[in-house]
Amino acid sequence: MLPKEYRTISDLSGPLLVVENTENVRYDELVEIELANGERRRGRVLEITRENALVQVFEGTSGIDLDTTKVVFMGKVLMLPVSKDILGRIFNGRGEPIDGGAPIIPDKTLDVNGYPMNPYSRDYPSEFIQTGISTIDGMNPMVRGQKLPIFSGSGLPHNRIAAQVARQSTVLGGHEDFAVVFAAMGITFEEAYFFMEDFRKTGAIERTVMFVNLADDPAIERITTPRLALTCAEYLAFERDYQVLVILTDLTNYCEALREISSARKEVPGRRGYPGYLYTDLATMYERAGRLKGKKGSITQFPILTMPEDDKTHPIPDLTGYITEGQIILSRTLHRKGIFPPVDVMPSLSRLKDKGIGAGKTREDHADLMNQLFAAYARGKEAKELATILGEGALSEEDKAFALFSDRFEDLYVRQGEYENRPIEETLELGWDLLTIIPVRELKRVRDAYIEKYLLPRSGAEKEKQAKGA
Repeated sequence: MLPKEYRTISDLSGPLLVVENTENVRYDELVEIELANGERRRGRVLEITRENALVQVFEGTSGIDLDTTKVVFMGKVLMLPVSKDILGRIFNGRGEPIDGGAPIIPDKTLDVNGYPMNPYSRDYPSEFIQTGISTIDGMNPMVRGQKLPIFSGSGLPHNRIAAQVARQSTVLGGHEDFAVVFAAMGITFEEAYFFMEDFRKTGAIERTVMFVNLADDPAIERITTPRLALTCAEYLAFERDYQVLVILTDLTNYCEALREISSARKEVPGRRGYPGYLYTDLATMYERAGRLKGKKGSITQFPILTMPEDDKTHPIPDLTGYITEGQIILSRTLHRKGIFPPVDVMPSLSRLKDKGIGAGKTREDHADLMNQLFAAYARGKEAKELATILGEGALSEEDKAFALFSDRFEDLYVRQGEYENRPIEETLELGWDLLTIIPVRELKRVRDAYIEKYLLPRSGAEKEKQAKGA
């Protein structure tokens, strides 16, 4: 039976059009719109009433004439053709190849909306992913199946960090297949060119699938881009047993597109004009990460969002924080100091960090070392604030040591090259080197056995032990 053709468009508003007197139309169904000049556009059904259908047009409604435009409901939802050949390919926000390569010959086609992951079937995230960035691996480790977003701000180098994570991320042992699915929403052509060239030059493109939605592409495509990426990730993880890292940037552009479409639908706005269902919509994407019992593969999410006006209470970071297992926060102060990556370890958090580290995963001393570095850095920051108020003469010798540690920590541990890939062992060794600045008697978060094994062999620490005994 051929799809029925309609010429009953009654209203246009932004990317939306209303088709009257429709029959047997389904929610989310694909639509083909043919203009009088022969141009064809695509859309999807957003809302249906008894006789009318509200359609989102991917390419926008400009140039559409109410009397001459034909609308055909295709009877299917948006599907993504997938096979192992998608690795190394670049697609647009509609899932079409834009790298000049051959069309994908699919093993299967999947509904981009995916299917909810049964909570009973979920397996607990517990395996370490090495990003090669010390402030993440050492202080806020990421584990397979986790959702760990970056909270950034306008002008901060989150795109460079995203590219570095995509290049360097791996699972320890190297015996499992690892893939990166990279989705960019609402980025400029310059940013898109940076990502594509960086991945090509470093060879990371061979294990990466890219979905790119540019700033001048239709806003509606920003809604489908992350879902295409997650559908691709689900295929690679649960059909091909890959360990998949999904990087989504920038989620703020996605939410702005959602607000634009909600406004065009004349929906009642929620906080700051965003739709009331923003939390639910974000959750439908974030909760597609995880591990499944009986499956070797996993999906780990690394979403990136820019906080408007650096406001952590803005609805986008606020709601994201409720759904995800922590956050990596970038610091404008560190960025002004010229430190890359400007990760602020104090407010950053990985709620699953303790599950992915330790003997057999990273190293036995990782948890104690991480806690001691955090405590020492916090005390060093307090000592520096006290010195600003009272002067350095008011500081004790211990406070001066912690203040020095704070500076060295930022300069040696936090700061690293954009193309510097630090193995977890190097990150841990660097942490112990920094702890030699602090008197041994002040190291109260590290077991004595680890101090004996990892700290005392370093220069000067043996003298501290003798002084402590005396």
